[in-house]
Amino acid sequence: MNGAERKTNGENGGNRTAGEAGWRYSRYNLSAQVPGKDAVAIANLFGGTCAEYNPLELYLLSIMEKLDEHHPAIERFAKRGLIVRFDEREALESMGRSACGAAYGVGLTICPTMNCNFDCPYCFETHRPGKMSPEVQDDVVNLARRMMVAGGGKRLHVTWFGGEPLLAPDVIESLSERLIALAEEFHAEYFAGIVTNGYLLSQKNIDMLERGRVRNCQVTIDGLGEKNDVTRRLAGGGPTFGRITDNLRNGKIPFEVNIRQNIQESNLDEIPKMKEFIEQLAKESGNKLLYSPAPVSANEATEKRGEHSAILCGENLSEISLMQEAKRFTARRGYYCGANLLFSVGIDETGRLFKCWENAAQPEFSFAYARDWDPLKPLETAFDPDKMTQYLNAALPLKDEECSECVWLPICCGGCPHRRLHEYKACIGMRNEPEKYVLALHARIGEEKQKANPEG
Repeated sequence: MNGAERKTNGENGGNRTAGEAGWRYSRYNLSAQVPGKDAVAIANLFGGTCAEYNPLELYLLSIMEKLDEHHPAIERFAKRGLIVRFDEREALESMGRSACGAAYGVGLTICPTMNCNFDCPYCFETHRPGKMSPEVQDDVVNLARRMMVAGGGKRLHVTWFGGEPLLAPDVIESLSERLIALAEEFHAEYFAGIVTNGYLLSQKNIDMLERGRVRNCQVTIDGLGEKNDVTRRLAGGGPTFGRITDNLRNGKIPFEVNIRQNIQESNLDEIPKMKEFIEQLAKESGNKLLYSPAPVSANEATEKRGEHSAILCGENLSEISLMQEAKRFTARRGYYCGANLLFSVGIDETGRLFKCWENAAQPEFSFAYARDWDPLKPLETAFDPDKMTQYLNAALPLKDEECSECVWLPICCGGCPHRRLHEYKACIGMRNEPEKYVLALHARIGEEKQKANPEG
């Protein structure tokens, strides 16, 4: 047997080592010593896995290339993504290329109105009166039909946004009925969510949202009592905390409500109290209320209007951003958000289309009208194709050597496309604290296991 044959078949009775079989360490592994234990947590950012490994497992991993390719440890390490036989970066870039035109489903972020009854200093929107007309509603339904036809019609996901969407409940109800009927016509899954300030979350509106198959809701409360009312205030002035919390306490809410707290320097100390308050509110009401703190990020509106918004950390590392990123941890797909996808669009009350929902109040970022645009002819039917294609091309691969070589690429995917295109490259906050991130993942996964098996 010549040398080439020995390399192919291995040195030991025809068996190959894992290294000879092509296995190598993933380029996207991060690790951290688990405090108080003789174990190491390893997260694989490409596969979206995180697990704890004892000294024997760590030893086997360290000599992985010398193990027999059929050793049981090889299968386990491969299943968790710690070792691979393909180029992960090339795979990520392929995912990014295919994502922009792939028909995962149709995603519509619909703004029934850009008006709002609040005046929050950190809001990135410019509000205006008016609501979506019946004619524009027709355009939205017809657009949804064209997108379902072009995309294969397997899934229709609607997010109600604004402005404050509950200022136009009749638009939500009317469009929900028609879009649900459209999904049923295509035998497609339909579900919806809403981002609302909660001030108008009356039982009447809750019942309307239930009929519209809303499954989740986001409501922001920035603190207890006056702490909230400083930043979450009525247009023209006035408190909002009491009305919002009464709605959450007294309403019979059949869907999940995520209570977001925008964290700034002024309310950082409120986190433990807010968490306890929301948990008690959920217990009293019987509603599924989930607490979620989030740091306020810099934006043009915050800088101009934010006399009460002392930004905590922006994109810098904080315990809050660590918790948020740990919650979002999943296997990556090569794109950052729906702005990178052809079959995901935002629609304002006039029927203008946008790739990023943060642009809904800025007509200069619109690329087409709902009445005209056809995903089968995306360039020909857009009045400003560049406003669309630049977001699609912001998915991987990126023309950025630093990003391409970065271990965080599967999670970051180049960061927020709007910021990259129009402001700055926003690197993730924990990029210089990988061990803290791994331990945050380790803690989250441990909590999930405990919930799934409370008896241990």
